Amino acid sequence: MIQRLYIHNFRCLENFEFLLKGIPSALLIGKNGSGKSTISYALEVLQRIGRNVSRVGELIEASDFTRENTDIPIRFEIEVVINGNLYKYVLVLELPESFKEPRISTEQLLVDGKQIYSRQEAQVVLYKDAQYSDASFSIDWHLVALPIIQKRSDKDPVYVFQSWLARIIILSPIPSTMNGRATGSTLQPNRDASNFAEWLTGLLLRYPAAYSNIDSYIKNIIPDFDSIESELRFKDNRNIRVNFKKNKVFSIDFERLSDGEKCFFLSAVLIAINKHYEPLFCFWDEPDNYLSLSEVDHFVMELRRAFKNGGQLLVTSHNSQAIERFSGENTFFLDRKSHLEPTLIKLLDEPRADNLITSLLLGDIAL
Repeated sequence: MIQRLYIHNFRCLENFEFLLKGIPSALLIGKNGSGKSTISYALEVLQRIGRNVSRVGELIEASDFTRENTDIPIRFEIEVVINGNLYKYVLVLELPESFKEPRISTEQLLVDGKQIYSRQEAQVVLYKDAQYSDASFSIDWHLVALPIIQKRSDKDPVYVFQSWLARIIILSPIPSTMNGRATGSTLQPNRDASNFAEWLTGLLLRYPAAYSNIDSYIKNIIPDFDSIESELRFKDNRNIRVNFKKNKVFSIDFERLSDGEKCFFLSAVLIAINKHYEPLFCFWDEPDNYLSLSEVDHFVMELRRAFKNGGQLLVTSHNSQAIERFSGENTFFLDRKSHLEPTLIKLLDEPRADNLITSLLLGDIAL
């Protein structure tokens, strides 16, 4: 679970501190352009490091520096509780005038305040423990050390933290790209959910029992839903089909479902994987985008309920019904006065007023 996220000089985020300690599900609200999606892009930088992207030029570019001011480094800090231990990771990126590509200035990983490794420019130091002595080595300034450091075991703090980063799920689905065709399997969905079929296949191959959770979730929403089948067309190429049943069974390709129905299946897989895999952190940008008014309440509450006892969920929304499903203790308001000023954030940390939606409509909430 994320306790703290600090971002400086990344797009519209300057000296930005986001505190999530003890909050299993939270809501971000604010006008368009206030910085909600930018938080997800910052998290995506860290996620991609976890997924073995080490070249800085593949993580950020000059335009990511706030107002393209490369005189000030970009700084990411994240504090996460994993298996009862507090992990803190710091990454500082700079783009000197004579360089064509950003490079690393500082990088470090700490667990419960103890340094696991630190890095200044090209020099990396691994700190000793009960079994190993201090070690140091040089690395290309343009490469992040975390994916490169050799992991000694599954309990190695570097491995544990990198694996947690890799499991971060960031969703801003485009249902039209979810065609239901799988050419492989994965436990790492794309932001746009275009590899949904591979994600579903990966989950069911590794955790077959997860199907019962998906089945019961969908049947609770779509009463005539009968089953999901994975049609093997040829080696490593599957096509997901959905069966409906009333007086007889009717089968269609997954891609022929409506956009909203695809989001229900996406939600079902997210909930199942959080239960059967390991507790996840998920950022879902406007999960209610494709739903009818009568479906939003149930959809949001099921998501929140699924993350109540494990994992952590962060969503954005402009939908009044979705907003009303959160309280002041887990609703964060983002504000940005202009494109020349940074994003500000405030927790509404008090019982929600009945006129919150009206205040949002009138633009009366400001920082």
